[in-house]
Amino acid sequence: MCSLCETHPPVLSRRRLLGGGAVLAAAAVGALPAFAKEAKQASDSSMPPNAISPDDAMKRIVDGNARYVAGNLDNKDFSAGRAARAAAQYPIAAIVSCADSRVAPELVFDQAPGELFVVRVAGNFVNDDGLASLEYGVKFLGTPLVLVLGHSGCGAIDATIKVLKDGTKLPGHLPALINALKPGVEAAIAKKPQDLLAEATAENVRNNVRRLSTAKPIVGRMVAEGKVKIVGGIYDIGTGRVTMI
Repeated sequence: MCSLCETHPPVLSRRRLLGGGAVLAAAAVGALPAFAKEAKQASDSSMPPNAISPDDAMKRIVDGNARYVAGNLDNKDFSAGRAARAAAQYPIAAIVSCADSRVAPELVFDQAPGELFVVRVAGNFVNDDGLASLEYGVKFLGTPLVLVLGHSGCGAIDATIKVLKDGTKLPGHLPALINALKPGVEAAIAKKPQDLLAEATAENVRNNVRRLSTAKPIVGRMVAEGKVKIVGGIYDIGTGRVTMI
């Protein structure tokens, strides 16, 4: 039996009161949401590392992609800064990326651990869960830029085209994924482009950029205030180049 539960006279000792208070305080701290702790850590420094403008963040990832395309990656010691990253994170950009194994945002943009906040799902679309993650990134981590990143030869987009044009039936939970991608793919089909897959990939990116730009209640407001910028891009798997659209 613990000391606080033992049978004692009604008047507790000062030591016992202090001990019980410490236990309660520890429990309260442990129950704090992770985002609140990280927000406090960020506020402890007047200028966190990602306190840069959206345009500066954009330049950093564009320059990083140029290094990647040229095969001139910065040499990085990934063990360096590990202790600091354990205390807090300061990503300069959030990336809405496809789950495709050939798309690795940290490599594509030549960024170190802790510099990109990545949300990944097949077809790089934003649902409520993804939006909540991005809200966390911009509101509590101070991320100034969100990039929706499509890529060449996307299987999820191709499958959506086949469902809409050929009536293909997909198993499991894949129909829900197709429903999320339909708006962009339908917009591309209406254009009757020469390369439907490429146009559908681009329209899917544009559709999700538009959604994020006005997403309530957090992201859209921060965009309107100029604190966050939403952009779209297409990653060419063959060349490594990201083209902004």
